[in-house]
Amino acid sequence: MTLYRSYRSGDLAGILTVLDQAMPEEGISEETFATTVLLDGNFDPAGLVIVELDDTIVGFLYATSAQRGMLPQPDHGYLTIAAVAPAHQRQGIGSELLHRAMTHLRDRGAARVTIAGYPQGYFVPGIDPVAYSTARALASGHGFEQIGSATAMHRALQGYAIPEEVRALIRRRMDDGYVFAAAGWDDLSEVLTFAERTLAPDWGNAVREAVLASRQPSRIRLVRSPEGTVAGFATYATYGGVRERFGPFGVDPQQRGTGLGKALLHQTLRQMHDEGASRAWFLWTGEDSPAGKLYRSNGFEVTRRFDVMRTELTPSDSPHHRWKDHP
Repeated sequence: MTLYRSYRSGDLAGILTVLDQAMPEEGISEETFATTVLLDGNFDPAGLVIVELDDTIVGFLYATSAQRGMLPQPDHGYLTIAAVAPAHQRQGIGSELLHRAMTHLRDRGAARVTIAGYPQGYFVPGIDPVAYSTARALASGHGFEQIGSATAMHRALQGYAIPEEVRALIRRRMDDGYVFAAAGWDDLSEVLTFAERTLAPDWGNAVREAVLASRQPSRIRLVRSPEGTVAGFATYATYGGVRERFGPFGVDPQQRGTGLGKALLHQTLRQMHDEGASRAWFLWTGEDSPAGKLYRSNGFEVTRRFDVMRTELTPSDSPHHRWKDHP
């Protein structure tokens, strides 16, 4: 018998088994799933939809909305992760999971839904159309449209040294009055404000949580302008404490074109190398954006591409509502 229900204690082992079967390349551990989903500040067991076949979990989908926490968006829902065991795919299970998840989000006031990209905790930025072509087709068939793309990159750090041309660039900027340094405790307030107000609203909280967990503000590389204000920063091990994961990283838009980003990038890579990281990687940039071009011109290579997809939810009383409950 097939049963769809909400998450309950004891389901985690079955969920991880499905992930190992359906998404082995993601390498999602028990700790990663628990901290990203079960400890999500907006977690609702009803949003983690489970499907059982003869008392065995064969699929799930997690739907959440940013009701509280950083960047609250009560009208915006997210589908952060889903999987169906390969032996049970193409049997309508994915569509039914999607229907139930969307109904859950609609009933909680969501007006639009994005696949992945949940600011408070995502596994990947979107759907990898190569690895998960079936999921991409399912989403498209249920009204999701691509609104953007994200590119993941990495570069090796074995034997890494800051290139001489970058060292010369750093010396020139220092002669101009810029100051490069590892952040100290006294820098954090200004760095967090800069991150939130100048770069991305959720970055300040991400960096704050990382420093609280690691007690290592020095993992933030900082540059100050000749006037003494923060002009940019780069960091690593921010998400999940993963030492090899680079970012967030950004420079004041008014300071771009001065080479500060390139200097910060290489200083941070060197610090990661010295701390024992064998490579640097991240999940999300625009491949043709200025940042994407900077990465590619400094040794990073594309590892994956993701489609960012979204749909609008029409009112529940609309006769054309795609997610109206089945009779």
